[in-house]
Amino acid sequence: MADEFFYGVTLTGENSSVTWDVVSDEDYVRGQKLVIKQILLGAEAKENEFNVVEVHTVKDSVQIPIAVLKAGETRAVNPDVEFYESKVTFKLIKGSGPVYIHGQTIRDDVEPVDMEEEDEDDDVADLGDDDEEENPKKRAKIEQNADGKNAKNKKK
Repeated sequence: MADEFFYGVTLTGENSSVTWDVVSDEDYVRGQKLVIKQILLGAEAKENEFNVVEVHTVKDSVQIPIAVLKAGETRAVNPDVEFYESKVTFKLIKGSGPVYIHGQTIRDDVEPVDMEEEDEDDDVADLGDDDEEENPKKRAKIEQNADGKNAKNKKK
């Protein structure tokens, strides 16, 4: 079962950097991720000023702009990016904002399932199934189709 929480932060000229970090908790054995759905430029933003939001991830060592906003042109972007099990820092590297970032934090507390074991169980179960014997209508249709093909082959 996954727990989902709203995530929202504001970046301004004075408070230009915010960090999201993975919570160390034994209850969330499968991991945690941050999903960013939208980045918005506030109504108070200065005209003709670019506001650039950069993201820095520790795990992948990525440092790249993810939004360029400008009042009167682009007030919102929907990046729909996910950061899995990594400390993430959002920084307003240009402009004075305010810039609002929102999305959700997802924490999964379900034990991982070994898909190979599950596939092997399905394969063993499939070996024992014989649909033709269990379903007389299906068997009759198959036989009828086979007879029809044989009749066509004999005419040639």
